[in-house]
Amino acid sequence: MRPHSYYPRKVKPSFSSLFSFLFLLPVVAKGQIDFVHQIVPVLKEHCTECHGGEEAKGGFSLNTRELFLDDETAIPGEAEKSYFIELILDSDPDYQMPPEKKARVPKEQVQLLKQWVDEGMKWEPGFTFGEPTYEPPLKPRRPALPQVTDARGNPIDRIIDHYLSENALPRPEPIDDATFLRRVSLDLTGLLPTPDEARNFLSDVSPDKRTQLIEDLLSRDIAYTEHWLTFWNDLLRNDYDGTGFITGGRTQISEWLYDSLKSNKPFDQMVRELVAPQDKSSSGFIDGIKWRGTVSAGQTLPIQFSQSISQSFLGINMKCASCHDSFIDRWTLADAYGLAAIYSEEPLEIHRCDKPIGETASAAWLFPEIGKLDSSKDKAERLRQLAHLMTHPDNGRVPRTIVNRLWGQLMGHGIVHPLDAMQTEPWNEDLLDWLASDFQDNGYDLKRTLRLITNSQAYQSQTTEQKETAEFVYDGPRTKRMTAEAFVDAIWQITGTAPVAYHAPVARGVVPTELTERLSFPSSWVWGSSIDKGPPPNGEQILLRREFTPTKPIRSAGIIAAADNSFVLYLNNKQILSGEKWTDLEAGPILNHLRPKTNRILIVAENRGARPNAAGVFCAVRIEYQDDTEEIIVTDSSWQVTNEIPKDSRPARWKLEDLEWESAKQLGNITWKKQTDPKIGETLATASVGSSRMIRASLLKADDLMRSLGRPNRDQIVTSRPSELTTLEAIDLSTSNVLFENLEKGASAFLAKNLTSTEELVEEIYLTLLTRRPTQGEISILTEILGESPEKGLITDTLWSLTMTPEFLLIR
Repeated sequence: MRPHSYYPRKVKPSFSSLFSFLFLLPVVAKGQIDFVHQIVPVLKEHCTECHGGEEAKGGFSLNTRELFLDDETAIPGEAEKSYFIELILDSDPDYQMPPEKKARVPKEQVQLLKQWVDEGMKWEPGFTFGEPTYEPPLKPRRPALPQVTDARGNPIDRIIDHYLSENALPRPEPIDDATFLRRVSLDLTGLLPTPDEARNFLSDVSPDKRTQLIEDLLSRDIAYTEHWLTFWNDLLRNDYDGTGFITGGRTQISEWLYDSLKSNKPFDQMVRELVAPQDKSSSGFIDGIKWRGTVSAGQTLPIQFSQSISQSFLGINMKCASCHDSFIDRWTLADAYGLAAIYSEEPLEIHRCDKPIGETASAAWLFPEIGKLDSSKDKAERLRQLAHLMTHPDNGRVPRTIVNRLWGQLMGHGIVHPLDAMQTEPWNEDLLDWLASDFQDNGYDLKRTLRLITNSQAYQSQTTEQKETAEFVYDGPRTKRMTAEAFVDAIWQITGTAPVAYHAPVARGVVPTELTERLSFPSSWVWGSSIDKGPPPNGEQILLRREFTPTKPIRSAGIIAAADNSFVLYLNNKQILSGEKWTDLEAGPILNHLRPKTNRILIVAENRGARPNAAGVFCAVRIEYQDDTEEIIVTDSSWQVTNEIPKDSRPARWKLEDLEWESAKQLGNITWKKQTDPKIGETLATASVGSSRMIRASLLKADDLMRSLGRPNRDQIVTSRPSELTTLEAIDLSTSNVLFENLEKGASAFLAKNLTSTEELVEEIYLTLLTRRPTQGEISILTEILGESPEKGLITDTLWSLTMTPEFLLIR
């Protein structure tokens, strides 16, 4: 049953919100034209000899998009009305282009040109068929700040106010407190404010309450870390599953990254540790993905290194130059291979378009004016030298690139845009250079720059819906989409349905070394009585049971488990963990799922394989009480086991008392213990610490909903996610059973608050979802629909309807 089935006729228009949202953002089309690789070669072959560079026969130049569009020579979106297409197709020798004595444009290339025009004539920012007119400075530049106007003293406002005045542009209007609270909370922590936080903030009359809120949000180290983890995982192509991880050709940097963000490690130190890793914890970034089988020259590990370093830290797209001299900027094949040779253990032969050219690359840095590498040194020393050059005091490129990314995350559009086109002229060079030099002069402090931006009146202005144009004109922040992770987190916040286990190998709180050591006990594996006859049969399933009652008030609790071969673990009838690799200890916090009285663990385990083989289950629970004592529960003969597996998929319906139980049999498999025992202390300690916090989507492997909402698979670096809405996303949002079931649980949670009236319920829903109080009109409509005694189904539909609105899905 879909949510809207409950709604009476008069409210049906509100359910068009999702479909109206389809028209607010462009829909992604598959197979879009690649300007650089499909269009530029065609235009160079057939057009630029007469109409590019210094040539402009007939007064027509296609050096830039603006010149191309003069006199409707080309009309974006309308290939059939574009004059240059007409000339290409014309057979009259007096009109046809190219002229009569030159080769005609092949039909397949004409189709590419027409498709490109119909798709809007996307043009690489900063690209020209003429000589480039802009070269960004390398060294830091510290521009003088303009005078303060209207008491707007934030340096960002001083620069932007001057820009607006110089360009005779109006100053964007400020936003109200509710909009600011929602925007800054989502931008800094990725979480919605709670209703109580909203009420308190909206009623606060302190003149500095916005500044204090920003300080409070930035001080929430875990919330901040787990939100910005999404940004950094994309930028450093780090994940917990997928390409490379499955085959062992890739390693995570998750623990290093999480701890770096949590401690607000200076960015220059992060860069040094990523470029020249001190140990394996941060080496996964430069080590790339070792693909299986034969790969092209452009996918070798040294070339991946060259591309990753350039894109993530310098804002340079080196992929073109990894194959041939770039079509779009000054970087050459030799530049790409020079960087690659820094990483390579062996002499590196240069390939052009995957074919060797008989030359060997020499390790070299892109900007020798601030220092050179000694190519005769070993790899480790070359990396150290590169790390020093990347963070050299005279290197303004790295700080410009990262502050531009931070500005883009908060403001919806980079000062240089796209974010990986740092050769492109910024729309305000003084703003970029001042932010970069301030960042550099103040210890490469990421939070400081975020604080500076969010405290500005520029950030606290109304958003605009301006379409992308060839020349960007600043008129305020841009509306942004919630990330996939932020949307999922918001749903979990609203409904209380967050999972209890996560995949990122990180400690969400502080894990004392002595706790890890104390919990480093040997594993204890169990199975059923079939082991008395030898290896258990393949396909055998068992059900394990253990009940326990906490003896005192609990501070924290965690659980770990593994099985040979697979298991599903339930606590108080809720699935908590599952796994299919006996070498992996699955873990999760369980504080919020424990009852003050009897608790029950149920584990369904299966022995897989083609023949009888070893089988076992290990589980351990740690409960920390508020008086600093603890209780440890492990699998042993006190657990009960049965071979009768109930058929119902819901453990709450299992009639356990009707099953035949016996004591579990303890095992002594040395192979299991060698693999799991060294991990027990750290894994169980990590699961226990900070177990009361909601699990965040950034800590989980991507699921189907997150992927459809735009979370990348991270086998490539991603520096900005699509702003377009996809058809798949619209379908998933309107048909996801998981989403609907979560909203049903959320409806039950709202009913459990026992609010005194429907009007109070409506206000609670609006403050929870939209961080504002409902208008009188909204109150009137919803109180009439929900009635005096709201039903769960109607509340579920209300939640679904509101979460599908642009007001919820967008950050404005």
